[in-house]
Amino acid sequence: MDSPQAELVGRAAELREELWKQAAESDRARRLSDEVMSRITGTGLTRLLTPERLGGHETSVRTLLEVCAELGRGCPSAAWVTGVLNVGNFVVSLFPERTREEVWGENPDARTALILGAPVRTVERVDGGTRVSGEWPYASGSLHAEWIGGLVLADTGSGPQPHFALMPAGDVSIRDTWHFTGMRGTGSNTVVADRIIVPEHRLLPYKPLIDGETDGLVPADRPYRNSLTGVFMTGLIGSLIGGADAALHYALEHAATRRVAGTTYANQAESPSARLGLARAATRLDTARLHARRLADSVDEHARAGENPDLLTRARARMDSTHVVQQCREAVDEIVTVYGSSAFDESSPLQRLWRDVHVGSRHAGFGMGIPEQVYGSALVGHDPRTISMLV
Repeated sequence: MDSPQAELVGRAAELREELWKQAAESDRARRLSDEVMSRITGTGLTRLLTPERLGGHETSVRTLLEVCAELGRGCPSAAWVTGVLNVGNFVVSLFPERTREEVWGENPDARTALILGAPVRTVERVDGGTRVSGEWPYASGSLHAEWIGGLVLADTGSGPQPHFALMPAGDVSIRDTWHFTGMRGTGSNTVVADRIIVPEHRLLPYKPLIDGETDGLVPADRPYRNSLTGVFMTGLIGSLIGGADAALHYALEHAATRRVAGTTYANQAESPSARLGLARAATRLDTARLHARRLADSVDEHARAGENPDLLTRARARMDSTHVVQQCREAVDEIVTVYGSSAFDESSPLQRLWRDVHVGSRHAGFGMGIPEQVYGSALVGHDPRTISMLV
């Protein structure tokens, strides 16, 4: 990792202790405080994939991964929101120049909350754009964004097709629906649009982006323009790696002082069973990191070479990210089992980390066996896009 990228990861590491102190309150309040988000934004960590010409860092996807993992060691919710906002800004960078200037021309710190879900269908074509009414649930980052990007089924001249619709946050409302047991601090509520007119320059076709076929559609200088799945998944998994890592370090720090109930062992550090459990957890976490880095590095390598990843590579990206979160979830399960039932005391950070990793790892992008079907189909030469819109 070169010096500028290492500096950004270092900035994230410097925030870790403060995020750790604030994490319980973020969990209780079901949102990040404005102070926390201001610190993350103020250190430039929401501008990782923003074009350099417009005040961003335009850094590597590997940097996005490592930054979010560092933030996740302090607070997985804060890291998740940071990842989502960076991916949102990446998608904005694929819009026409007029749109990019509109978003960042006067505010290089402008943040975009991106929602990948079923496209809103209540749309009406009007002069110069599309009138949109509908809602998008699970809108992570929407409480801290200047812009909202959601999918709509718009007709821009070739029949109804899914498009990203970019809307000023001030034009939408947010309904308080995020009452979940984990990743509570993300404040992933529901965004509601009521007859908002989205002009043509703020509509971007979705299918070419997800199919890796944006040549001629988006600016040719945009890195990763044909790797949306890889970028999107990388923006999510770092927070879970960080959360699992924080849980492991917490358990290791307490191993020498925690008794093993009903045994003659002086502490958990002396217990072979505890050592075995911690070894399994550490190895699962190492496996998660290796697959995450392979995913990020693959996206970066294709961008540097100016090559578009093929369908098998994109399908593997979906599988890699899913394997990462599965390993994080199983690692945290091992850790709380070793630690004992007091891990679930409400005062223990382990129960919060366990909840965060379990909820985050069940994001729709990782779940229901779909990533395995996608990758398996690609391995035998079938087109996985007949199964999933996210390849």
